[in-house]
Amino acid sequence: MSELVRYEVQEKASLLTLANGKANAVSHALIDEMNAALDKAEEAGLPVILTGAPGMFSGGFDLEVMRSSMDEAMKLVCRGSELSHRLLSFPTPVIAACSGHAVAKGAFLLLSSDIRIGVKGDFKIGLNEVVIGMTMHHAGLSLSQERLNRAYFERSVLCGQIFAPEEAVAAGFLDQLVEPEALIPAALAVAGQLSNIDSRAHHQTKLKARAAWLSSLSEAIEKDRHSSL
Repeated sequence: MSELVRYEVQEKASLLTLANGKANAVSHALIDEMNAALDKAEEAGLPVILTGAPGMFSGGFDLEVMRSSMDEAMKLVCRGSELSHRLLSFPTPVIAACSGHAVAKGAFLLLSSDIRIGVKGDFKIGLNEVVIGMTMHHAGLSLSQERLNRAYFERSVLCGQIFAPEEAVAAGFLDQLVEPEALIPAALAVAGQLSNIDSRAHHQTKLKARAAWLSSLSEAIEKDRHSSL
C-alpha cells in the first residue's frame, strides 16, 4: 500500500508531500497519515513544509465520500477542519508550498498555513463549493473571513470564483509566487530562516495572536457536526 503523505527531513525542515492520486484528494486515510506525519514533525521540532505533486497541490475532499451521504460528507468536512485547526496552532511554522491547483479543501490548506508559496503557471486556486451545490460550512467561513481580503471573500466564497496564481496572491490564498522548479528550494530557504526563531516564543505568540480565531473555529466545527452542506 502506497503512502498518501510522504514524510522526510530535508535540511532544516519536515517535508510533507501529499500523494493521493491525480487530484491529491483529502480523504479520511490521508488525514490519518497527515496527522501521523505532523506528530513526527512536532517531535523533530522543525518548520513544516506541506506540498503536493507537480501541478497539483490538492483538488479537495474525496468526492466518493462527499457523494456517499450527507452524514459521511460532514464527518470528512469536520475532520478536515480539525486538521486546519491543528495546522493553525502548530508549534512550529507551517509553510505551504503550493505546487499547482488548489481547490476547495486544497485552498483551505493554504488558508491554514503560516506562509504560502505558490508557483507560476496555468493553475486554478479557490473555493468552488457554491458552484458544485454545497453551502459553505461554518469552519470554511471562519477560515475564509480571517485570511481572504474582503472583496475577494465575496467573490470567492459567495460567488465561487476561481483565480490564477497571480490573483490568488491578491486574494490572500498565497503570499508569493516562484517558478515551479524553484518551489521547494524557496520553501526550504524560508524554513531555514525560520529555524532560527525561538520555537517556544513562536508557538506562544501564535496561540495568543490567534486565540479568538481558534476559539471561533472550534465553535464552527461543532456547528458543522450538527448541520448539512
